[in-house]
Amino acid sequence: MKFPSASAVIRAFRLLAVAEAFSWAALLTGMYLKWIAGTTELGVEIAGPVHGALFIGYGAAALVLWRLQRWPFRVALLAGLSAVFPFATVLFERWALRRGCLSAGRLPADENGVHGLVMESALVGIEDDRRDHQTDQDGADQGGQRACR
Repeated sequence: MKFPSASAVIRAFRLLAVAEAFSWAALLTGMYLKWIAGTTELGVEIAGPVHGALFIGYGAAALVLWRLQRWPFRVALLAGLSAVFPFATVLFERWALRRGCLSAGRLPADENGVHGLVMESALVGIEDDRRDHQTDQDGADQGGQRACR
């Protein structure tokens, strides 16, 4: 099976991590309005399916990254578990980025050298994806190991 480039999947995964956390907030707000305030069910009716779709997308992206990035099983397990707890996907994304689990060999740091969810990484062009894919292939051909642990 042919997967998309690692950098494209990493960008999608990072975006889904944040979106899934926001959908948790919307769902929790909807649940409050439905069950505690007793005012409306509209929040749950809208946020529920949105959260479900983002949850599945995040999980699928994590499975693809497990394969592409050759994550250890415990990292993949933590990625899956982070989707179950509210807002934990953002914490996992930052943790995985610091550990090197989300590196395609070129994710930029900001001016302070701090890695986090940065928009520049989501705006990298197709040429960078091709160059990164070639770099990934060269590293794999030379028996390169990822730093993720």
